[in-house]
Amino acid sequence: MADDAAAQKTGPATGAPRPWHRAVRAARAGWRAWCAQDTHPGPGQGGAEPDGRPGAEGETTLWRARTTVREERGSLARVCVALAAHQVDILSLQTHPLGDRTVDEFLLRTPVTLEPEALARLLTGAGGTGARVERADAHDLVDGPARVLGLATRTALDSAELPLALRSLLGRCSIRSVPGDTPGEGTLEGTSLRLPDPAGGEIVVERPHVPFTPTEYARAHALVELDARLGRRTPPHRDALTLPEGRAVTIRRAGEGDLEGALALHARCSRQTLRQRYHGPVKDADSYLRHLLSPRFGRTLAVESPTGELVALGHLLWDGDETEAALLVEDAWQRRGIGSALLRRLTDMAREARCESVYAVTQASNTAMVAAMRGLGLPLDYQVEEGTLVVTATLAPATVAPR
Repeated sequence: MADDAAAQKTGPATGAPRPWHRAVRAARAGWRAWCAQDTHPGPGQGGAEPDGRPGAEGETTLWRARTTVREERGSLARVCVALAAHQVDILSLQTHPLGDRTVDEFLLRTPVTLEPEALARLLTGAGGTGARVERADAHDLVDGPARVLGLATRTALDSAELPLALRSLLGRCSIRSVPGDTPGEGTLEGTSLRLPDPAGGEIVVERPHVPFTPTEYARAHALVELDARLGRRTPPHRDALTLPEGRAVTIRRAGEGDLEGALALHARCSRQTLRQRYHGPVKDADSYLRHLLSPRFGRTLAVESPTGELVALGHLLWDGDETEAALLVEDAWQRRGIGSALLRRLTDMAREARCESVYAVTQASNTAMVAAMRGLGLPLDYQVEEGTLVVTATLAPATVAPR
């Protein structure tokens, strides 16, 4: 999630104005969406008519589909019959009653030849309205109640999990944290949810074109209430990293309590190192730390020396549908593999969070960061603009066993 005021002026990790970077990422996201064709607004917008042709043996696709039907006898049955006629398996179904209407949400397995536009038309032809179809994956095969309990467990263990849990719960949506007075109960307004943020202000969740249901609002509110009751928390796990000279440093999660140590790290770094990290005036570097260390905006890893000083920070920041990774390593500790070790761990976190990609913003002359991205062994995309380089790594999804 990103603070509204900050988002208008700065990038999520660097704090430096990057309007061109937003444009580059928007173009890249549009290209991926066009290639994947994984979100479709409904019937009548291209695609072949459904013909029931099965794909090659074993070739199927998972989709999440949602449609609204009138609350009357046989309405759901008509939808199910239409799907069965085209060899579509219903793997799970959730219903959201809305008085005289019901929103039905399906997890479907279809022949690979059945296009999503055609699937949306099937739902409409069976009496549904506002049909929406988007790509699903193996994570969605987990039993619904078990998945919600898993999200609650993740939220209970780590404050930084709340925005990710909300996104997993509600599907494709944007989540941002807005400062100000915290509303008493929150509100549901069509395609927008406003929830009280336990950290202050409110959490705004938006999902264009697909209104939230009271059931979804209640589930989201319950997750936020759980987070509020438990207070701030960070996993205590610590890893040892042995450097080439034999000394061991510690890698652990960091939070707002590490602000003093992070400021001291800044004070020991050269102006060049800070400039490479923040891409803006060095004098402003300290002002970014409180935002970067907040669990509401991502996750931070810290590297501690044997004497307990912070010598490096790695940030993983939620940036809409994308995720930014950023590194800062004190000059005296560079070229020892610390940055690469941090980046690997941040990338693993992003993969576990079901992020599709991780990007790093750096200067074209920063060969260490470029080498660390290449060291991930992942497909990379490079975008260069006025000496600034954006390197994006495409992530393979984490393996999840089906039920």
